[in-house]
Amino acid sequence: MKGLTVCIALSLASYVYGHGYLTIPKSRTCLGNEASLDSCPECAILEPVASWPNLTAAAVGRSGPCGYNARSSIDYNQPGSAWGSSTVATYTAGQIVTVQWCVDANGDHGGMFSYRVCQNQDIVDKFIDPSYLPTNDEKQEAEDCFVAGTLNCNDVDGQTCDYSADCTEDEPCWRNDWFTCHGFEASTLPKCQGVDNAALNSCYTSIAGGYTVTKQIKIPDYSSNHTLLSWKWNSFQTGQDYLGCADIAITGGGSGTTTTSASTATTLITSTATTSKLTTTTLTTTATQACSTPVASVAVTFNELVATTPGQTIKVAGSISELGNWDPNSAPALSASQYTSATPLWSYTVSLAAGTSFEYKFINVDQSGSVTWEDDPNRSYEVPTGCADSVIASSNWQ
Repeated sequence: MKGLTVCIALSLASYVYGHGYLTIPKSRTCLGNEASLDSCPECAILEPVASWPNLTAAAVGRSGPCGYNARSSIDYNQPGSAWGSSTVATYTAGQIVTVQWCVDANGDHGGMFSYRVCQNQDIVDKFIDPSYLPTNDEKQEAEDCFVAGTLNCNDVDGQTCDYSADCTEDEPCWRNDWFTCHGFEASTLPKCQGVDNAALNSCYTSIAGGYTVTKQIKIPDYSSNHTLLSWKWNSFQTGQDYLGCADIAITGGGSGTTTTSASTATTLITSTATTSKLTTTTLTTTATQACSTPVASVAVTFNELVATTPGQTIKVAGSISELGNWDPNSAPALSASQYTSATPLWSYTVSLAAGTSFEYKFINVDQSGSVTWEDDPNRSYEVPTGCADSVIASSNWQ
């Protein structure tokens, strides 16, 4: 079975060199792979283009904001049988959410990447109509709208938003509203590897194994029953851009037609670094407004306090497909983007249907693939029903 960040492995000829694709929220390319329609989800490449140093100058052509995979002849700008007909996640305007993409170790060309939301529903509607394939001019119009809707890295308090080590102040790439990989020639943690301390094979790619790149974004003040989150990665080493999109809904914003509840959750985490146990105290408060209908899905954030060593990755494995059906290889990896020695926090957010009941455990996977499971008993959880569209489940290693 498949997890949110791990698409199924299919056979692939050795001459293809893959690169990267959006995994959280689940992109159309990831869904295409899970449906066995696309054997290389990381191969939606726009090339040859001048991807550097001007990050937005290249015309997207047939790739559009959602990507085109020439190897499989799939245009992800039009909904297909396995993607685009429904949303994969529901967010609230102003919400801080975890986003993630997967880069292939054999095609890690460094560079910079961004997340974007086009706030012109008339434009977006052309990309969520299963009976219509947007023209190249319409794809470029959408791309221009997404560029204007770039979600600024600096909108998330406490998030590190660096300038690229491969860019200088006199170049158009000198901007820290985008996210950056490490300098391509860096002596340690080169390219995009290690941005969130993820080990190789923490996500699926079809060539040489992948590692996750995890950040956070702030959802804009916008409302839509069905819109798109577009991801774009500009390569530094090669003249290539990579594009993908995920179908999402945004509630509670200042425009659009959807109105629903707003909820807030505050988690107080205190840790005691001992050889055997980390302690955590969680306080969750929810302020619920009246809503027309209960939410269909809830963003569940798993926070786990556990001290690890370099090369180790924490995953969450459970009894549902979104958590890998107990398969460590399909279990999604948590992000260590907020990890410190004082507060060794690993975190992961997944959209689950309201009312879903499941069991789960955290696992520690080292570089060799060896898996250490938490002690019994299994943890259990039921996704709440009602108007709250995000919840936090915090715990410590048992």
